[in-house]
Amino acid sequence: MKRFFILFSVAFLLSLSFPQEGYSFDMSLFRGPKIEDLYLVIIRDPDAQLLALEKDEIQMLTDIARPADIERLSQNASIQMSLAKGFHGFFFGMNLRMFPWNRQELRQAAWEAIPREKIVRDLFSGYAEPLSTFLPPASPYYEKDVIHYSSDPEKAKKRLKDAGWTWNNKGILTDPEEHRELPPMKMLSPTAQVSPTTAEIAERIATSLRAIGIPLEVEPMDFSAMIARLDERKFDTYVLAWQMTRDPDSLFAFYHSSMDVQGGYNISGISHPQLDDVVSRLRWAPDEEAAREAASESQKLLSELVPVIPIYSRYFITAATSSWKGYVTTSYTTADNIWSLFQLEPAQGSMKPLRWVLLDEPRSLNPLDTSSAYDWNVLAFIYDSLLAIDPETLTDLPWVAESWSVDTVKKDKHNVTQLTFHMKKGMLWQDGRPLTSSDAAYTIEYLKNHQLPRYYDSVRDVENIETPDAQTLIVTMNSTSYWHLHNIGGLPLFPRHVLEQVKDWRSWKPSQTWLDKEKKLTQLMGSGPFIFREYRPGEYVHLTKNPLFWLLNNR
Repeated sequence: MKRFFILFSVAFLLSLSFPQEGYSFDMSLFRGPKIEDLYLVIIRDPDAQLLALEKDEIQMLTDIARPADIERLSQNASIQMSLAKGFHGFFFGMNLRMFPWNRQELRQAAWEAIPREKIVRDLFSGYAEPLSTFLPPASPYYEKDVIHYSSDPEKAKKRLKDAGWTWNNKGILTDPEEHRELPPMKMLSPTAQVSPTTAEIAERIATSLRAIGIPLEVEPMDFSAMIARLDERKFDTYVLAWQMTRDPDSLFAFYHSSMDVQGGYNISGISHPQLDDVVSRLRWAPDEEAAREAASESQKLLSELVPVIPIYSRYFITAATSSWKGYVTTSYTTADNIWSLFQLEPAQGSMKPLRWVLLDEPRSLNPLDTSSAYDWNVLAFIYDSLLAIDPETLTDLPWVAESWSVDTVKKDKHNVTQLTFHMKKGMLWQDGRPLTSSDAAYTIEYLKNHQLPRYYDSVRDVENIETPDAQTLIVTMNSTSYWHLHNIGGLPLFPRHVLEQVKDWRSWKPSQTWLDKEKKLTQLMGSGPFIFREYRPGEYVHLTKNPLFWLLNNR
């Protein structure tokens, strides 16, 4: 979501045995990437993905969900499997800004009507678990002591009847206040071609809600078009999965009323004073004890208010061919991570291109605007952040910043957080210009001044930025918070000389705008391990190794 180097998962081995490479993580061992050419191959059909992997036409297939596919690949001796239980949540969302989803008892009844346990049992065969709260069980802040809604349509009907709802002769619900019949509604969903499991879940949810009198039909569409509708708030309901982070303050981004802006993460539009208060206390918790208390209270209140309906949290499963070696798996991540890309090389023979499946088309490749996972599957290889995350412990690692400090200082008689980052010397952008504290400062200023929805929660509290020298960045916040370090340290860094040319961040097309035609560099340019070269819709995104990447000369 708002963090940059997000390493995804907490390992959880099931009865099916998946070999996990016991990797003793030592960053000093990494010198890479070794790969010269990386192709993110766009294959939307799951059957075509499997065939391409089995033929070694692609070497990495991520996000495998169908149990039959998992069983099939696990029997192939030329394919390595890795599994992890991660910070994943799949939700049914509703537009709370309008009738009928502004009625809390209707949302609660809908939660009761959806057969979450049966969906998980039928579609995932044990590779997922029903979700009953707003943080996944992998989270260290997960609160299990919340209101639990049993999957029982008769209880859902009783709840509605007790609240005064009635049914007309067609079985459609009528509200008790204005006696309005529920209008026909649509549920936005990805297509079955791109995401067959999600499409099936959407149909099952719609069927279960129609059974209690809610006239809902699924509207399948291209994922990019779906995200655009959600960003514009033009929807009745939707289904969407989120990959959350190690920090629970994502609950602020999802459910605080201030985040209900175009492109913001409060898609459902919940606006509730008590909820605003508790997620604010979570967002600005001064220490671990306060954070845990607010995280628990937030989840309990969310279970009562039901801004979205949690459906399931699933395990991440990745398949990779044995024709390459150097995959990195830890107890927190499957093989599809940036650390693997630093290490990977052919098991035999000379270097050749690596092909990694991209499950759908990128939406825009605009890092200032997009929240699409398919965009960030590309962008995460191009941009760096001040800090990275240790894939074994989920603690902070030095990245662009070689060291940092977090201090509480007095400002106008109030305590505030001050972050000081000491950036590595000799860091370069992909066009060869020096990466300095001025670039980091300008990135933060640009994101704050333009109030970009994707980054708004991370930079909203920035009060002052200082750059006493080319390697030192001092960011003073206007508050104290346990999360400020991750919010600022996890931002992608953009070159100042590129960002200064961006007049309209919404319409910016960096992949289509030349920065240096002679060097074949577009404005989609960072300091990360790979350089963007080409995007062919329907075919692939081509990246090449960044010869100036600092980890190639790691000491």
